Amino acid sequence: MPLLLQRSEPAAPGIGVLADAQQFPDWLDVDGGGDKLESVLILLPPSEGKTAHAAGTPFELAELSFPELNADRELVISALAETSSRDNALELLGVGASLAKEVARNIKLHTEPAARAHDIYSGVLFEALGYSSLDVASQRRADASVVVISALWGAVRFSDRIPPYRLSMSVKLEPLGKLASWWKKRMSAALDQAAEGQLVVDARSSTYAAAYKPAGGNTVAVNVFQLRNGTPKVVSHFAKHTRGEVARFLVQQSQAPSTAQQLLELVSTRWEASLVEDKKGTALNILLPEDHQFTTVNKVA
Repeated sequence: MPLLLQRSEPAAPGIGVLADAQQFPDWLDVDGGGDKLESVLILLPPSEGKTAHAAGTPFELAELSFPELNADRELVISALAETSSRDNALELLGVGASLAKEVARNIKLHTEPAARAHDIYSGVLFEALGYSSLDVASQRRADASVVVISALWGAVRFSDRIPPYRLSMSVKLEPLGKLASWWKKRMSAALDQAAEGQLVVDARSSTYAAAYKPAGGNTVAVNVFQLRNGTPKVVSHFAKHTRGEVARFLVQQSQAPSTAQQLLELVSTRWEASLVEDKKGTALNILLPEDHQFTTVNKVA
């Protein structure tokens, strides 16, 4: 049974960053500035769907973050291309006929137009994060602090140029096997080094969390619940959306939380939240009201 460490009520109702600096935690310098969140690493899952771009040069493996993963990336790219060329590719990749064009694109990833990862990943979480509508300083913080765990690339940052692809971490990709287990053995060292000395805010789904477990003990998983008839329930699309909002909220701050307690204090200026401890570690549980609705971040053209 989870152990409740602390609960905080939101400082004010409504949605959006609070304007009154006095409502923020004492440790947060709201008047400060900086292009990097020095003490936080935000882990996100990819979107299953990707945004294709009609023009652009192909990706360059040597330009990607975490270059120590490049040999492993080549193995996955090759295995994915071979699998995607089979007659039963859709079945092997666990997708329906409507995604046949996306699967066919897997065969020619080395020649497909590439774009920054923040422009490739789409869907509820990334729309809530709203990278294009962030100010320049917040975008720089996102580039430095966000890592997307990927079945194809292992891990990428927002500034990395990649093509769209179709591959889930839940797939058993021959001859590599189950990708979550395969990647866990290969990228843990690289990600542990990136996370060293930082608070890791883990906003991944369970499928992608299985591919990497941060070491060091300073990790907080973000869980989202909504009240349904008075009982907290997991609602997938609200969970994705709120995790995207949390990531956006963090990169908008000029100073990052460095502990789970500071994360709770900051997040509680906007959401009802609590810290719990269970066998998986520390979690930040966000509770949405019964009447919760999406808010859409306006994109910059």
